[in-house]
Amino acid sequence: MKQVDKFIFFCLLVVVSILFKTTEALSVSASVSLFYFNSTSNRSVSEQCECGLYGLNSPVLSARGLVGIPKSANLQACDANTQFTITKPPWIALMERGNCSFAEKIKVAARRGARAAVIYNALDKGDDTVLMSHLGAESIVAIMIGNLKGMEILHRIENGMTVTMVIEVGKKHGPSMNQYSIFFISVSFFIVTAATMGYFIFYSARRLRIARAQSRNQQQLKARAKKAIEQLQLRTLKQGDKETGPDGDCCVVCIELYKPNEVVRILTC
Repeated sequence: MKQVDKFIFFCLLVVVSILFKTTEALSVSASVSLFYFNSTSNRSVSEQCECGLYGLNSPVLSARGLVGIPKSANLQACDANTQFTITKPPWIALMERGNCSFAEKIKVAARRGARAAVIYNALDKGDDTVLMSHLGAESIVAIMIGNLKGMEILHRIENGMTVTMVIEVGKKHGPSMNQYSIFFISVSFFIVTAATMGYFIFYSARRLRIARAQSRNQQQLKARAKKAIEQLQLRTLKQGDKETGPDGDCCVVCIELYKPNEVVRILTC
């Protein structure tokens, strides 16, 4: 039983530690300012939105630079040899989500000298942003933006426009739970629940087994006592026996005087 208690206590510690780490993971939004310059018309357009979300392992810092995209048809930048349209610092890499991990994309951009990595959501994932986890790729700022905004920037660059991006720290939001945290919490809760149920089933079965053993012992003792009493000698008292006389003894059980014709059982010393 002590081992079961230790196991349940350990499981509870795991759940509490995961919950504590999860509550520490605050999502931080990124304010994105964009400046589009058309060299043909010599005109520029600017816009600003709080449409980005810093990665879970990203430095929460500002970043500024020209936006570069992968030169290849594959815009996901999963190949370690991916080249970008911009190489002169400071610049920011724009990449599409998918085909490899966030960390791999960010590392490719960092090796090419990017100041920051901007990953826009894939079309089949919707226009939402997610809290990216990218352990091992914490050297540069990394944010995610929605698919629509990412495609808009991409098309303008492909049409020959120069795009400058400024990333600034936005608002901090409440605790965020990613899918891994939810999975581990669910598994830990199941383990603790199963262990607790097993503990109570084991404890109840043990108590029932002890109660049955005690009841069986009591029945055996009663049977032995009854058998021993039945083996004692019986005697019918008669008039004139010393037990019925004025100096006779009392019954040690009912504390009354003996009477003639009573059947008594002779107890041994």
